[in-house]
Amino acid sequence: MTAAEPPRLRLRPGVAVTPLRNGLHLRGRDGSVTLEGSKALPALWELLSEQLGHGREDVLGQEGYRGEEVGRSRLDPADPRVEAALHALTEQLHTHDLLAEYPAGAAEPAAWLGASVQRPGLAAAALAAARPVVAAADPDGPLATALISVLNRAGAPPKVYRDTGLPADRVVAVAGTPPVAVAVARTAEGGFVTAPAEPERARADAESIAARLRPDTGSADTGSAGTGSTPAGATAGSPAALTSLLAGAAAQRLLCAAAGLPDPAGREEDPQLLPDRPAVLVAVARPLHASYRPWVTGPAAPASLSPAPVADLAEALRGVGALGDPYLGVLGAPRPGDLPQLPAALAACSSVAGPLVAGAPRTDLARLSAACRAAELHLGEGMPGPVAVGAGPGHALGRALRRAAIAAAGSSCPDRPLSEEEWREHPQARHWWTVLTRHLGLPMEMTVHRFPAEQAYLAVVRDPAGRAGTAGVVARAVEATPADAAALAALGAVTRAMAAVHGPAGAVHTAFSGAEAPLAIADVEPAAWTDERWTDRWLAGIALREPELCAVLTRLTGLRPDPWQPGGADLAGSGAAGSAGPVLAALHACGFTVLAGWEGAR
Repeated sequence: MTAAEPPRLRLRPGVAVTPLRNGLHLRGRDGSVTLEGSKALPALWELLSEQLGHGREDVLGQEGYRGEEVGRSRLDPADPRVEAALHALTEQLHTHDLLAEYPAGAAEPAAWLGASVQRPGLAAAALAAARPVVAAADPDGPLATALISVLNRAGAPPKVYRDTGLPADRVVAVAGTPPVAVAVARTAEGGFVTAPAEPERARADAESIAARLRPDTGSADTGSAGTGSTPAGATAGSPAALTSLLAGAAAQRLLCAAAGLPDPAGREEDPQLLPDRPAVLVAVARPLHASYRPWVTGPAAPASLSPAPVADLAEALRGVGALGDPYLGVLGAPRPGDLPQLPAALAACSSVAGPLVAGAPRTDLARLSAACRAAELHLGEGMPGPVAVGAGPGHALGRALRRAAIAAAGSSCPDRPLSEEEWREHPQARHWWTVLTRHLGLPMEMTVHRFPAEQAYLAVVRDPAGRAGTAGVVARAVEATPADAAALAALGAVTRAMAAVHGPAGAVHTAFSGAEAPLAIADVEPAAWTDERWTDRWLAGIALREPELCAVLTRLTGLRPDPWQPGGADLAGSGAAGSAGPVLAALHACGFTVLAGWEGAR
């Protein structure tokens, strides 16, 4: 018995090599590398390229190289120094993922496999056993024909059968063991390809995505490009380029999943996608383009783990982007747009209550506040009682407790007001009060009260002329210190005034609270030379006081709500199958937390 031959190292198909005067430049599909520092590198590449199946002509044919050809050909591969240099060069190619291992004596795998994986032989064997099956209402239609053609060219000829249960503009392809499927569809304005999943899940996703992309259901953003529904037979006159794009993408996603290769969506690299959630390819016909979009409203996989809570502000904003995706999102996307960002930051989005404007010290925090409030307004229509949404349990609880404490205080004050000196000297309180009363020139009044027997404070900003509603209340804030409460109440009044002047007519306003502070400073260390005049240092102080404040407000309000979980009991008997269902599912998929139904709290 003879030992198995070691695999052959080959340069990946599609790698291009350019010799430099003192080095080499190599370009692959996923990156490039420049190796410099020795005039011997191009000559070493001549020797190595033949071993890697690249050929001397790939280098010798380069412009400006032939003049040194004779001198470089004198390198002796048997020389130990040359051998060591070749080994070092090979290691560099390995490090930058430019080499593939081919099984010795086996048939040459398809070039696209060599360009995609380190061991294309194993992937080729998996594809040979995949045996794809293509189902369509009309197997001779343009989309089905294109997909079948791509699979044939990829070396995975499919079986084809007619499925009259599928819409005329949709095709489902299944391959592998256990089976994995993708659904591809044409629409009046484009099309889509689902993420690889179990066959039933792929069909359910396709149905939900098609409904989401219909113009009559709308997308997350008013005015966003949709890809409306296509009547039966309308795809026949569609551009061939779009059909080819969709068929190629569907075949690639299917074969990659069947062969155990990474999905082309590249969730880890694309900041618009969520790493652990499906991505849908959405194509638009005019102008022709396609992009992967986050899909967070589809049915949850039975064995899928519950998403981890959001850890920091960057992760929260990634979820906000998915919730407000212009094609597949469920909420309006909060954006600063043309709104001013000084003296405070504003972000606006659509909501069930009309335009919504959120204010905060920074634009990223305003976007987060806007998304949470828009979700609360949407869920409030389908759920009895108050609703709080946050990017994680702590954030949602902080928002709910502050709201409950303000409601419990009502229009009456919990205790006599504190003297102005107890909050006015704090730099943030002084800054925002000065912005409100001097910079904006608004004649406001501030009162700060302590809750009886507790280390919690309520600040209220009022308009003496009563222009801001009942009792002239413009803004309220509940925090752990009188200065924090005063600063946030003044900031809320500032952003309300800015929204009234610069925001859409009739916009709903939502203010920033200290509940967002822990997310804002997570994994961020304020500079040592800063003090609370700097926003980051101030927010870090609020975040440190947040756990104790939540404990105090829990005692005051008796509020202990349970987060909503898919498959559990409906919140307050709301029935998540209604209009709240897709938003609840999307929030949960993005790691957000929903609290509702706490009427029983005192």
